Amino acid sequence: MNYTQTLDFLFTAMPSFQRVGGDAYKPGLERIAAFCQHMGNPQRNYYTIHVAGTNGKGSVSHILASILREAGYRTGLFTSPHLVDFRERIRVDGEMMPKQKVVNFVDKHREKMQELDLSFFEMTAAMAFDYFAQSDVEVAIIETGLGGRLDATNLIVPMLSVVTNIGMEHTEFLGDTIEKIAAEKAGIIKKSIPVVIGQGSDAYNAVFEQRAEEMRSKVIYAEQEFLLEGIEHFDDRNQHFSVLRTRDNRAFELDIDLLGDYQRHNIITACAAADFLAEQTPLTISRRAFREGIARAAANTGLMGRWQVIADEPYTVCDTGHNADGMRFVASQLESLNADRIFAVMGFAKEKSLEKIMPLLPKKVHYIFTKANIDRARAIEDVAAFADSLGLDYECQPTVKDAVARARSLALASDAIFIGGSNFVVAEVEGIATSEE
Repeated sequence: MNYTQTLDFLFTAMPSFQRVGGDAYKPGLERIAAFCQHMGNPQRNYYTIHVAGTNGKGSVSHILASILREAGYRTGLFTSPHLVDFRERIRVDGEMMPKQKVVNFVDKHREKMQELDLSFFEMTAAMAFDYFAQSDVEVAIIETGLGGRLDATNLIVPMLSVVTNIGMEHTEFLGDTIEKIAAEKAGIIKKSIPVVIGQGSDAYNAVFEQRAEEMRSKVIYAEQEFLLEGIEHFDDRNQHFSVLRTRDNRAFELDIDLLGDYQRHNIITACAAADFLAEQTPLTISRRAFREGIARAAANTGLMGRWQVIADEPYTVCDTGHNADGMRFVASQLESLNADRIFAVMGFAKEKSLEKIMPLLPKKVHYIFTKANIDRARAIEDVAAFADSLGLDYECQPTVKDAVARARSLALASDAIFIGGSNFVVAEVEGIATSEE
């Protein structure tokens, strides 16, 4: 098989959550454990850091990978979902896994994958574990897919666990209360392995503390370790944070090539995690590597879709925030845009709670609702009905391409265009692309 044929096989024989939603979800570690044992347990050949959470886990994972790369370590990064190319999920030192390596892996292990009835995500995680071992990776950042306790990535025994925050998401799988969801995320805490909590809350801190006590693990609250003292947006591609480390009152002036006010939480989480790695593990992270890794987080890792500017006149930005907590940050960012008029191209996935998401949308925006070219996309008529009930100023376009073209036809140079609501909408936008082979 060539690369295209290989992907066709993977997406048809092993339906992905990204494409079909809950029907692809297979909780439990039995299948991936058996498959990794079949491969010789490649995930044991390097240090790992495990990252979970409702929002921000992708950004935190990329920031940590960039810091470790700047520190001189050969660094693996496993994340999901992808926007354009499947190989975005598996990177070493920022470079996507080569197409031929994907083909070779599937050719070699196809029968065993089918015998074990692996899910798409289990196959992808195992592929990453194996590729990192082949590539002589020294440390890998592993992002969970859904939840934590029963997630395929929970096979690893990391040197540090990180949970960014907890919000109401995937309640049909993780539970219908914040405490139940926190318990699933807390399932990544291993015996005697510390955990960094990015955003603590009275609603769920006790859940993590109980699990940590059971596992004899230390809980590190990032917001107690580092304080954010100031933010400066000095151009349209970067922002600057002033951060104070509480244990010694040491100040850090940090630039980052990621936009979005929500990065204030992610940078504190990443700072606490990197500080623990530098102080309490065999890894060596210099002040230079720490600062430059944060400054080049997107450039070093290929991160896309986080308040990403894709055009200047009119100012055009996309963001993959797609649940209520993520949309709350997006809405705040839209409110603060310095533009004469704002046009927002938006579409949503079927399972997302429009009752919780759409009331967050600012009234001053003209919305162009659309539907991504994927089975999981929410019907435009459903979205329009909610928009009517909320009194939003809107119109509809049948495709993402049509919606973006319409926004560009309406917007002047002094206006702004936002594109988001779901990963699928962002993935179809011209300007979001990868070129690595």
